[in-house]
Amino acid sequence: MEPDFEAGSGSGSGVSDDAGAEAALKAATKPVSPKAVTTEAVTYKAAGVDIDEGDAAVRRIIPHALRTKIPGVLAGVGGFGGLFDLGEFAGDLRHSVLVAGADGVGTKLKIAFMMDKHDTVGIDCVAMNCNDILCSGATPLFFLDYIATGRLDAGVIESIVKGIADGCIEAGCALLGGETAEMPGFYAPGEYDLAGFAVGAVSRDEIIDGEGIRPGDVILGIASSGLHSNGYSLVRKAFFEMAGMKVDDYVEEFGTSLGEELLKPTRIYVKSILTLVRRVRVLGLAHITGGGLVENLPRSLPAGTVAVIRPGSWEVPPVFAYIERLTGIDRKEAYRTFNWGIGMVAVVRPEDADTARRILSEAGERVWFIGEIRQSQSEGINGGSEKPFVVFEE
Repeated sequence: MEPDFEAGSGSGSGVSDDAGAEAALKAATKPVSPKAVTTEAVTYKAAGVDIDEGDAAVRRIIPHALRTKIPGVLAGVGGFGGLFDLGEFAGDLRHSVLVAGADGVGTKLKIAFMMDKHDTVGIDCVAMNCNDILCSGATPLFFLDYIATGRLDAGVIESIVKGIADGCIEAGCALLGGETAEMPGFYAPGEYDLAGFAVGAVSRDEIIDGEGIRPGDVILGIASSGLHSNGYSLVRKAFFEMAGMKVDDYVEEFGTSLGEELLKPTRIYVKSILTLVRRVRVLGLAHITGGGLVENLPRSLPAGTVAVIRPGSWEVPPVFAYIERLTGIDRKEAYRTFNWGIGMVAVVRPEDADTARRILSEAGERVWFIGEIRQSQSEGINGGSEKPFVVFEE
């Protein structure tokens, strides 16, 4: 028996011979006349991409990029690529190392959407990247951004880039270029994504890698400005779903509205930390982001060591206690979700600890002695692994 071929879904009739099948196939694949689709020419704007709005956005962001110009910038925003003369900073390039990082702001952007306030998330983006490369001892040189949205709004883009420029000035680096992508149908109306890329340099013999850390070294905790840019999926669930709060609700413990507290920019530690490393031997640095002290501090420690942290030795911003009350989150879980008031950690020799604390304080940081390094003794801890880890000791 020959197989049946059904041509179209309306007739329901079958054809059982080869000639009929061929005729049906030709009918099904007959080219459609363009006139049957549309009688009007389609423009890129009609498809959802507004080149004119994109040009307007570029015109508005260039002055902000120019504010960040530093020695070494040869060509910035507007060309196919940003040019930077490394000789201005790196000295003998044979003995210098480039350090690069990429990061975004995450769901903190949802708070910016809710408040229609976009001039601080750019600071967050710069902070997340520059604080990361800082942990190797690198001086940030330049930054690039990536903004993607469903529909361009030149005013919103300008606000974002203004924040990026503010962050670059604080970090001492240049905004060398970026990409603004308009992708119709890809993002919800009024929403966007933001990511960045930082490049810095450090002399090979000045790289901070944690290898010199040993038992007895002191752990200094440097204050965060609040939540920074991590944990916001839990934050939004706690405040908006569980507590039913609004971004414009005034919270007495915060001394400001909920939205303003949640949008506080991530602190940029570049200037204070670079001042420190020029005057004291810093053995290790850790940027405390997603994963908290539990996940991030071990990244700067050598094998066979344990970081002993003393809770209560530093001041915790009230937003964390508020979240703890709302959610009932276990403290151990909280320590591996949030920065819990510590945004950056430095490890130094005991004899340098007081000097390091004074230098950081003079640079405008709040800093505490929050723990010490010990040798990992118990095979039962951490599954007997030699990997470094963190314990909290009351």
